[in-house]
Formats: sequence, C-alpha cells, structure tokens
Amino acid sequence: MAKPVRMAMIGCGGMARHHLRNILLQTDTTEIAALCEPSPVALAETTKVFSAAGVEVPPNEPDLQTLLADHALDAAFIITPHALHHDQAKACLEAGLDVLLEKPMVMNAEEARSLIDVRDRTGGLLVVAFNGSLSPEIRESVRLLRSGALGKLLSISATVWQSWGPGTTGKWRQDPKISGGGFMFDTGAHLLNTVADLAGEEFVEVAAWTDNNGRPVETLAAVMARLASGALVTFHGCGETIRTCRSDIRVFCSDGILRTGAWGRWLEIQRQGEEDFVPVTLPPSLGAWEQFLSVRSGEFVNPSPPEVGLRMARLYDAIQASAARDGMPVKCG
Repeated sequence: MAKPVRMAMIGCGGMARHHLRNILLQTDTTEIAALCEPSPVALAETTKVFSAAGVEVPPNEPDLQTLLADHALDAAFIITPHALHHDQAKACLEAGLDVLLEKPMVMNAEEARSLIDVRDRTGGLLVVAFNGSLSPEIRESVRLLRSGALGKLLSISATVWQSWGPGTTGKWRQDPKISGGGFMFDTGAHLLNTVADLAGEEFVEVAAWTDNNGRPVETLAAVMARLASGALVTFHGCGETIRTCRSDIRVFCSDGILRTGAWGRWLEIQRQGEEDFVPVTLPPSLGAWEQFLSVRSGEFVNPSPPEVGLRMARLYDAIQASAARDGMPVKCG
C-alpha cells in the first residue's frame, strides 16, 4: 500500500474548513503534515474541526517560505484569498510540490500565463480546484457531449444564485484588490468554468450587464455569449437572493438535453421520446482533494489544468469589458 501523501494546507479560512471535513475522511491516502495560517482566529476555528474528528492538529507555520524549507512535503492545497494564489502556487511548485489551487486560479490572464510557465518549467502538477471539472458528473457530461450521443450542441442556459452579497459584506471577497472581482469571479467562477468545459469550444463574443447593488463589486450579472460553432450561451448570476447557494445548467442538443450543476454533484438527461429527465448514476466523490489524488496517481488526465484558469480569466475579462460598455458585444480572448 502506498504511503499517504504528505500535504500542507495553506490557508485555514471557512472554505478550507469545508474541504478539511472531507479530507479527514481520507486518512488512508492523506497526511495533513502542516498548516500555514497567519490568523489566530482562523487557526482556532480549524483546530475545532480536527478535534471534532478526533485527529491531532498538525503544526502551524504561518510563513510559507519557512514551511517549505522546514517540512518534507509532497503536495499543497492552497485555499487563500485570490490575490495570494499566484505567488503561493509558484513557490510551492518551485519547491517541488504538486499543487491543488482553489479557484479562481489567479487574478488575471497575465498571472495565468505565468503559472502555466512555472508548471512547464518545474514539471510539477497544478490542478485548479474547480469542483465541476473534477467531478465524475461533469467528466461524464463532457464524454457524452463529445461523443455525439446527444447530437449537435445548440445552446446552454446556466444560472447560479446565492446570498453572496449579504454574506460577504465587510470581508475580503468584496475588496477588488484582493478578490479580483465580485460574485461572478467567486462563486460564479464555478459556473463560467463548468459551462466552458461542457461547451468544449472557444467563446468568441460576449455581451454582459452587471450590477453592484451598492457594493464594491458586482453581485448581479446577465450574460449572452456566442461559441465558435455558433451555439448560444446565457449566464445568469444572482448574488443577492435568499440564504442559499445553488445552480442549474441545461445543455440543449439536437437529440437530447443534459442538466447538471456548476459543481457537478448530479446529472440528468432527457432524450428524444422520453417524457422527463432520467438521472445518471455515477460513483460518489469525496471532493476536490480526492479527485486531485486520482489525477496525481495517473487514474485520469488532469481535467482542470492551469489552462482552464487562463480560459476563465479571459471570459471574465470579456464580461467586465462588455458590462463597462453597457452591454456592447466584445470579442473574447
């Protein structure tokens, strides 16, 4: 039996704790060897998760360079504010670690190209933690769509909603210098990326309208887009609704309709002659870290490499550019 992967968890905020609960179910494959968290408050909350699971809390080294120099590690899971992603991922890759990097990968296309260069230069593995790309449901959806089993792609309708605006008031996610954008760059990043996966082709033109709803960043968005094949796409993001977080994606093809979510988790298909959607049953997943380990062991080709981070940065840039021109269509990329 292979030794557990020695992992450093870099960042111990709320999203890190969400991932941690799943990772602590994978002690046969993973040893959390160290934490890297400068905030005593965040560290204290994370300690509670370890204690509740009956697991000893790993040592915390708040300085990343010291951690990389002093610990024997195989991989890192970076779950920090967006503005830190590029430099932290670069440091880990250059230290010889494989990296799972929380979305959005970086702040802009320039940083995305830089990380692609670092990945190529070091030969390390860099996986972006887009739950959709890594999920069995989206991988199966992509297989079905590429195989032609559902016919010609006609259009995609995608919606994501959350009480994001009220829930992130006063936090770094609404500071554009740290976050890089608003609802559609944060939670909405999952929607943009998963739709791009399903489409499997370039976006060529985008028209968008956004609304900050009195906040420093956008929390509402309506987007129309055209793919290289001529297929049409709509995105709708509402980050000001009731306390919830959900999504719905429908891919309309000539011989069937595929329905799923931005994070995967479920998949339904309705084919010609069927009265309703039929669920597709797939093996359950313990989340992004489990899928990262599967990529790392060679079970399947990385479905979420840094190129998807560049793709998403270009798409978001086009959305922002069109919104700044009151919905005037702009070329993507």
